[in-house]
Amino acid sequence: MRIDLHCHSTASDGTDTPAELVRNAAAAGLDVMALTDHDTTRGHAEAIGALPAGLTLVTGAELSCRVDGVSLHMLAYLFDPEEPALLAERELVRDDRVPRARGMVARLQELGVPVTWEQVERIAGDGSVGRPHVATALVELGVVPTVSDAFTQDWLADGGRAHVAKHETDPFEAIRLVKGAGGVTVFAHPGASKRGRTVPEAVIAEMATAGLDGIEVDHMDHDEATRARLRGLAADLGLLVTGSSDYHGSRKTCVLGEYTTDPEVYGEITRRATGAFPVPGTGGA
Repeated sequence: MRIDLHCHSTASDGTDTPAELVRNAAAAGLDVMALTDHDTTRGHAEAIGALPAGLTLVTGAELSCRVDGVSLHMLAYLFDPEEPALLAERELVRDDRVPRARGMVARLQELGVPVTWEQVERIAGDGSVGRPHVATALVELGVVPTVSDAFTQDWLADGGRAHVAKHETDPFEAIRLVKGAGGVTVFAHPGASKRGRTVPEAVIAEMATAGLDGIEVDHMDHDEATRARLRGLAADLGLLVTGSSDYHGSRKTCVLGEYTTDPEVYGEITRRATGAFPVPGTGGA
């Protein structure tokens, strides 16, 4: 069984529509995939409507968090999307994305980059606008060769010349809210140091005590040494270990199913969840 628990669609910053994503996941030989767009569940209905037979969908989201000045992402699985407290927090984060992106455009213009808000809006389409859309604009303009190259101190990385902060949830609050909505939490790519500062292991231990369920170990941004360290940390803290592609379509180089999650871990995630259940494909639209 091949299981990929971290994928994005055009509902946030991916380039595949939710329907295209599930069809591509089936074509890639996946048995289970999670749709985890940033701070939104807007793509779930379309994905479910197009879900091919033989593919199971895990509904979820990737929540934007910050602790002690460090940004991090929290994968939330199988929560009740209508639970009021978690819904309100997701909306608060999502609503801050537009003014933040406008601020980054303004800073880039001050740096002499001829980016426009109209360009970023076009790139985002119906998605929840974010830094990757601004980064794509920089690629289009020839300022940087790839989206990843835009996430540096010269441009959009935390503390970079064109970076603008946004509202982000305290991860301990995120864990509480997701648990309250019947969901399961996994700390996404915790060792991705090339993205910026990472959360200390002592804080991850505190998160585990607060109810964190797992950490994403097998990920394109983790080298072998980092994976080994995180696997040992997970064992020490009693956390589940997941693996995922973090697929964004053509916006990133990773491919569906590049890294996968052990079926036993997937089974434990589904056992712990009470807010929603995996959706088996029936043939799609």
